[in-house]
Formats: sequence, C-alpha cells, structure tokens
Amino acid sequence: MPPPSAPKGTHDLLPDASAAWRWLHGVHAEVTELHGYRLVDTPMFEHTELFERGVGTGTDVVDKEMYTFTDRGGRSLTLRPEGTVGVLRAVLEHRLTEEVRPLRAHYAGPMFRADRPQKGRYRQFHQVGVEAIGERAPALDVEVVEMGRRFLDALGITGVGLQLNTLGDLDDRLRYREALLGYYRPLVDRLCDDCRRRLEINPLRVLDCKRDQGLSVEAPLITDSLSEASTAYFAAVQEGLVAARVPFSLNPRLVRGLDYYAHTAFEYWHSSLQGAQNSLGGGGRYDGLAEALGFPATPGIGYAFGVERLLLIAGEQGTAPAAEPACDAVVCSIDPAQAPAAAEVARLLRAAGVRTVLDASDRKIDRKLRTANRLGARVCVIVGEEEAREGAATVKDLGRRTEERHAAERVVDAVHGALRGNAA
Repeated sequence: MPPPSAPKGTHDLLPDASAAWRWLHGVHAEVTELHGYRLVDTPMFEHTELFERGVGTGTDVVDKEMYTFTDRGGRSLTLRPEGTVGVLRAVLEHRLTEEVRPLRAHYAGPMFRADRPQKGRYRQFHQVGVEAIGERAPALDVEVVEMGRRFLDALGITGVGLQLNTLGDLDDRLRYREALLGYYRPLVDRLCDDCRRRLEINPLRVLDCKRDQGLSVEAPLITDSLSEASTAYFAAVQEGLVAARVPFSLNPRLVRGLDYYAHTAFEYWHSSLQGAQNSLGGGGRYDGLAEALGFPATPGIGYAFGVERLLLIAGEQGTAPAAEPACDAVVCSIDPAQAPAAAEVARLLRAAGVRTVLDASDRKIDRKLRTANRLGARVCVIVGEEEAREGAATVKDLGRRTEERHAAERVVDAVHGALRGNAA
C-alpha cells in the first residue's frame, strides 16, 4: 500500500515558502490597520443555514461546492466557503455596531470549496479580507476599494486592473431581472444546463457563466435599470476613486459570484491570469445580507483576496521575499558528553535574540558543519571537551572561514560581531 498523500485540491505550506506567506499576511494587516481595521477571527465551520441564507441557494457555491457534514448531534455544519457571511454574523451577534459604526474588521484564514483545482486555485484555499459594517456611504466604498489597491501596491504587484460596476438596489435588480428574463428566455435552448436552472432562480448568475459568455454580449445592461438615486451613488463612488488616484475600468457585465452583493461591485484582474480565472480578488457592497440572515438591516462592504494567487504573482514578479535561513547560529558539541554545556550556550544565544539551532547529536563535527551550512547558519559555535572544561566555546565564522575561542561570557558578543560582519 503506498503512503498517504495530501488530498486533491490541497497543498502543504513548506518551510521555504513560509517567509513569503508571513510577509503577505503581515503586509495586509499593516495596510488595513493603518485604516483602523482590527482583526476578527471566526470559526472554520458554521451552521449550514448561514451560508444557504447568506450566499444564496442557486449559486454554485451552495449547490455544488460546499463541504457539508452532520455532527454527532445531528446538526448540519459546513466548512466556510467564504469569509464575509461569518464575519457579519460575528459582528452582529456580538452587537459590535451598537458601539461603533462602521465596524472595521480584517481577517485571514482558510476557506473550502469543492471546485476544480487549477492555477492558483485549491479546494482548501486561503483569503485575506476586510469588512466595513454598519454604514452606507460612497466614501466608505472608496476607502475599501482604495485600500485593496494600496495592499497590492505594498506587495509590489504590477499589471493589475480594477474592474468596477454597480448592481443597484433591490428595486433596480428586480427591474433588471425582468429585462434579463425577456432577453434569455428565447435563447433558453442554447444555454447550458446550469444556466437554464439559474435563469429562473437568479438570471444575474447567467451573466457570470463562462460557457455561455457569448450569449451575454447583447444582454441588457444593469445601468439601464438603475434609479436616479443608484446612479448618483455610483457616480459619487467613481468621483471618489478619481480623487484618490485609483484608476478603474467600468465593466457593466461584472456581477460577482455571490447573491448578497448590491450597489458597488469590483474585482482586481491581473494580466497573467488569463480567461475565466484572472481575478486576484474583489468584493462589493452587501446591503440586505444582514436581513437575509435574520438580523436588523445593516449595510456593509468588503473585499477578499486569494492568498495563493497573490503569492503566485508575487513570486513570478520577484517581489516576494526569498526563503529565510532556519537559523543564524548552530551550536555543536564534539561528543555527547559536552551536550549539556552546548545546550547552555544555545540558551544564552537565544536569550540574546540569536536564532539558534542546537546540534547535540553524536555525528562527527564535519557532518555537523555541513548541516549548519544547509540550515543557512552564518556562525557555528563549537563546544568540545577542552571548551567544556574551561567554560569556553569556539566561534567559527562560516562566511569568513575564521574561528576564535572565547570565554562563555564573551560568546554572545562574539557571535553578534560575526553576524554583523557577515551582514556588512
């Protein structure tokens, strides 16, 4: 029997990729916290009803992609397929908007969808995102869109275009729904099986279908169904983005993949991700989602970015940090008898902030030195029989190929000096 491997559509974060992973999450936290957003972390699974009511039945996410299971108490639970619904539930359940409006939150974590794996897309994937909950204003939409743009800029990613649209309010979408039904019903025999089903549930989903994209070219535009108030709101968002010097392209076919969006919708597209999967992330306003979940009416807007896709592009463009060495120093004993003395030296170095690996194995010293080089160490501290007896250690500078013996109380200073010299 072969050994087990990772399930299809998942991947392991290995040490060489960890520096880039931590960098991306750190940059996102830094950018969003500069705007007053604070961390919210929600469970990786929720009651299935939350996503059925929030994301919407008839969407591919709910109908085809959710990982749903029954727990020991007979309750239906689902691994979260996206972040917005859970964050909104948490904010409103704990009544955070009664203290501050809008409540600004950022989040990061794994999401789960039984989708077909492809470039930069997995069944367990990771997102970073934000939600601004409790206020409806064009200026807040601009803040969220601009913040996403600044995040990409902070990552050094180029070649990104911002696609912008509006979905109007509920009355606008009802008018648009009738216009789409009038257009698509004569073409129903040419639609794929999924779109025939979507047509009666939510015809906006048909616009999002990649297989029937050719039929949407002549479809009505949402802008023809907007009220004066919705048109003015979208104009104010565009004016704000111009003032913020955030370039964008109007895309009247952009509808996003989930049912809870209203008014502003946007995506960040990258030129190297061709075809149907060219989005690095996106979001929009979701006024009406709180009511669908059973909470009082509470407006909100947010975005989410796919971590794996961002790292893929950052790696291709050379902006992500390279793999970090495992340590700065390795402490070796010559024989197991000196292991306690070597361990004490390692403790001193760690207390002084030096990333230190202790090699107290019974391997020969030349093999230990080779291991230190593989770990990326710049210094090797050797404790042999004589050093242990005298309360000393030999500090070997692996870069300059020099070594000096020092009393125990001088070892930390000697290592710091060697590290500074190697960094010069």
